[in-house]
Amino acid sequence: MGYEAHCSAAMRSVWVAAVFVSFTWRLSLCQTATGTPNEAELNDNITVFTRILDGLLDGYDNRLRPGLGVLSSRLSKCPGANFCFPPQEYTIDVFFRQSWKDERLRFKGPMGMLPLNNLLASNIWTPDTFFLNGKKSIAHNMTTPNKLLRLQDDGTLLYTMRLTISAECPMQLEDFPMDAHACPLKFGSYAYPISEVVYKWTQGPAKSVVVAEEGSRLNQYHLIGQTAGTQDISTSRGQYTVMMAHFYLKRKIGYFVIQTYMPCFMTVILSQVSFWLNRESVPARTVFGVTTVLTMTTLSISARNSLPKVAYATAMDWFIAVCYAFVFSALIEFATVNYFTKRSWAWDGKKAMEAQQPKKKDPLALSKKANNACSTGVNFTANITKDAAIATISNSTAVQMKSETKPALDPKKTYNSVSKIDKMSRIVFPVLFGTFNLVYWATYLNREPVIKTNV
Repeated sequence: MGYEAHCSAAMRSVWVAAVFVSFTWRLSLCQTATGTPNEAELNDNITVFTRILDGLLDGYDNRLRPGLGVLSSRLSKCPGANFCFPPQEYTIDVFFRQSWKDERLRFKGPMGMLPLNNLLASNIWTPDTFFLNGKKSIAHNMTTPNKLLRLQDDGTLLYTMRLTISAECPMQLEDFPMDAHACPLKFGSYAYPISEVVYKWTQGPAKSVVVAEEGSRLNQYHLIGQTAGTQDISTSRGQYTVMMAHFYLKRKIGYFVIQTYMPCFMTVILSQVSFWLNRESVPARTVFGVTTVLTMTTLSISARNSLPKVAYATAMDWFIAVCYAFVFSALIEFATVNYFTKRSWAWDGKKAMEAQQPKKKDPLALSKKANNACSTGVNFTANITKDAAIATISNSTAVQMKSETKPALDPKKTYNSVSKIDKMSRIVFPVLFGTFNLVYWATYLNREPVIKTNV
């Protein structure tokens, strides 16, 4: 009985396994039957693609330009890219798209467009586009060359590449750091004149230059907008088409307010604190004046180091110069007050009290002087005793000392005294500095940005 149960259990397990193998075999057989036509179709498509590519390059000479000679171009800024602005130049990361038609690359096939990589670009004719105001350009090659090539059946090609371009940006820095600039990006054909190749914007000047929102978040500038245009220039080799894109930027002032304007403002206020010190405090007022002058000198040098060496004064230079003038005037004011102070006045409280009190005379010296005066002017008789003579001399000495003693002057009249020049400076200097700040900031902040476009 036990043997029969064991055999029935074994038969059930074998039957389940047989069913699983049968199901797996049928499933794989169905997949093979349904997948065979797809693989065949894929092989046919690969063969068609290979024949098309071989036929395109058969007898193709990439040294010759397309016969139509019309080249359309579109410039699109790379999303998330940033502007970088060294002095008089800027760096931009872009997706540079070019489109043109080459009738020699027409084909007939089951698809209307062939997506290709950069390998075919080296075997066909491509435009010799270069950047007129570019200083350095880098084509990204990681992990492979960042290039895209698409070919339509009518011979129209789309060629896209990612570039990092360092270009010149002529800057007018009279209003620095409240300035605005128009940074151009100029490109065109290097060898083909306008009679051979004509450049034009694919979607028109208004929509061909696209800037992503992420890429317009700059640290030092606000991107106001961008424009595109075309210009024909004449040279000794012929007339050429130049495509231009201008990026309009306005500088952010927050960094300069923290690093330059606020320290200058506080230094001027610190220099005016010396007006509230008495004129006898020579060391304290001297330290205030010299320290603030040296601080302004350091601030002016550090602010100038971040700018290109231009021959004219900027708005920040004018502010620093006026602040320097206020600080230096505070030092000159103290020198003037010190000059008009009486030289006989002491410079500390102890000597001031000694200077105001009369010198006490020695009683012995006075007694001797009185005795000499009495001995020369009085003839003693025998009836006057010695004690009476001594009393007379002491009385005359006391009268003489009382006559010579005068009441001491009030030391408050000279010590901790305030000059009239200091009183005037406490009002004049803050009023003038406040008026200057109102005029300065009202002038530059309310002024419309003057952008000079250099063609």
